[in-house]
Amino acid sequence: MNTFGNFFRCTTFGESHGKALGVVIDGCPPGIAFSADDVQPYLDRRRPGTSDLTTPRRETDRVDILSGVFEGRTTGTPIAMIVGNIDARSGDYAELRDRFRPGHADLVYEQKYGIRDFRGGGRSSGRETVARVMAGALAARILAADGMAVSSRILSIHGNTDPGRFEDEIRAAKEADNSVGGVVEITATGCPPGLGDPVFGKLDAALASAMMSIGSVKAVEIGDGFAVTDRFGSENNDEIGPDGYLTNHAGGILGGISTGEAIVIRIAVKPTPSICLQQRTLDSAGRPAVLSVDGRHDPCIVPRILVVAECMAAIVLADASLAQSVNRWFAGKGTNAEKEKFR
Repeated sequence: MNTFGNFFRCTTFGESHGKALGVVIDGCPPGIAFSADDVQPYLDRRRPGTSDLTTPRRETDRVDILSGVFEGRTTGTPIAMIVGNIDARSGDYAELRDRFRPGHADLVYEQKYGIRDFRGGGRSSGRETVARVMAGALAARILAADGMAVSSRILSIHGNTDPGRFEDEIRAAKEADNSVGGVVEITATGCPPGLGDPVFGKLDAALASAMMSIGSVKAVEIGDGFAVTDRFGSENNDEIGPDGYLTNHAGGILGGISTGEAIVIRIAVKPTPSICLQQRTLDSAGRPAVLSVDGRHDPCIVPRILVVAECMAAIVLADASLAQSVNRWFAGKGTNAEKEKFR
């Protein structure tokens, strides 16, 4: 599936070494102030080649908004955005035509489709996230109009929780021709109570799905996550007072519905699978082979995944917010602002 969302629907396209990557967004309400200047800061945070600890691939990642915006505001029609690929070096990946990278999606793509774009991983490349970031920048504008915001931070790199050592961990991996992963925390503030639906439409389920859809994310926690398994119910329950919840172990979601507290998500990000160290694999004929991956890769994608995770959270929350507005509108309880979104 290349489409995500129900009311705020994003369809992404493009490959790592294709002509461009892009997104088409349908369901965005009209009248949202939006321009390339709202998107570019997000893309710049994700952009490669910004330091010696990221891939040296040099991409400007300048967004081009093709439709759906007029005189600085969304029109309610589909919004299309693209970013061109200008620094692809496909020759670096010639050896991958007949060999599969351990830890990457090369082999399973071949098994599923019988064909794959081996240049930089094609659609399984981390560069695919450019489209998500463009969509997330728009989602963030929708959330901002309702007083919501999403932020993120790195909790650990290679098990080290000292922010002063994060760069050291990444540099050491790079110098060893290896890679490392880490843990990222995403926080959404200003969310009203009531977002999300019971049973199969749970907000935490949607957020977990969004996070797991990001390449290299291998686990998700909502609120205190696995730490709750060591507690008594009396320790874990968020007691309620006149001014709201006294704690937030639940991470802002109970019964699949937002509580009004901060929504807290943590994701586990695996080490970049493309490394220069020689590893065992198979070739396209099924014979044992060895592979040392050339090309340009991040020794750690955690710093650049921050904005991607923020954007996926923003997309989910924008979708849930629009769904809530529709529900209230049909129930005759919508505010004037909500009714205006769907006039």
